[in-house]
Amino acid sequence: MSQIEHQNDRARRSFGGDAMTPEPESYGKMVWRRFKKHKLAMAGLYILLFMYVLAIFAPLLATQSYETVDPPNKLKPSSREHLMGTDNIGRDVFSRVVWGSRISLSVGFVAAAVAVTVGVVIGSTAAYFGGRVDDILMRFTEIVMAFPTFFLLLTIVSIVERSIFNIMLVIGFTSWPSLARMVRGQILSLREQEFTEAARALGASDARIIFRHILPNAMAPVIVSTTMRIGGAILSESSLSFLGLGVPEPYPSWGSILNAGRTYLLQAPWITTFPGIFIFLTVLAFNYVGDGLRDALDPRLKD
Repeated sequence: MSQIEHQNDRARRSFGGDAMTPEPESYGKMVWRRFKKHKLAMAGLYILLFMYVLAIFAPLLATQSYETVDPPNKLKPSSREHLMGTDNIGRDVFSRVVWGSRISLSVGFVAAAVAVTVGVVIGSTAAYFGGRVDDILMRFTEIVMAFPTFFLLLTIVSIVERSIFNIMLVIGFTSWPSLARMVRGQILSLREQEFTEAARALGASDARIIFRHILPNAMAPVIVSTTMRIGGAILSESSLSFLGLGVPEPYPSWGSILNAGRTYLLQAPWITTFPGIFIFLTVLAFNYVGDGLRDALDPRLKD
């Protein structure tokens, strides 16, 4: 190729050639790029990654048993042997906090998943079919919302058998109504759109239209709400455990550790300080991540 041809080729590439055509940015990359601009959301993400690493590797990090009772060493402050001290019956607080992260995070995640599943199914069904179906489902939702959530939670927990699985289900089944109403509002605005009418004209079933065409377009606020609900579920579980109605002994959760140290606030403040910090940071991190996702998924916001 001559020098002139080489220059012409460079000019063609610079002014609209195929080689210089930018590739369109995928939706996932766009969301991640916008999410990274939210500094508090990134800080919250790092905190959550740290918490989940603790939960996953709890058997390796907590070298002492979380249920071993050692009365001669009760209420000992932080030391090389007990990084976070010991509680009122000599159990290692560090081991209980680390293992408690596994239980508290699991309860929060599963309870939020249950709430989101129930809320999405009820809200989407009510909005899509309308009429009598909408009236029945929404009246039922309003009846559940009429009860104070935490007192309803206390009532049900006091009736059912105390177990980790039951705590997950109870928290999940008492925290779905507001999400159902939100999903219903989203579906109402989408069910008459052209793509829905096209799918219906092609003979798609109602279930396929709801779960394949409508729900994916309404998932952005659901995802944001899910992150918030995980933090709320962790707070609910911690509150129940603090009142002695949560995860049964000997399994540790952050709330039960707080309950064990509440009568020793002045004598041994480390028993309540460390699980309290973990609860605070985790819930705050989920809220920040939710804020970041809301901004990243909102198409009305400019880059």
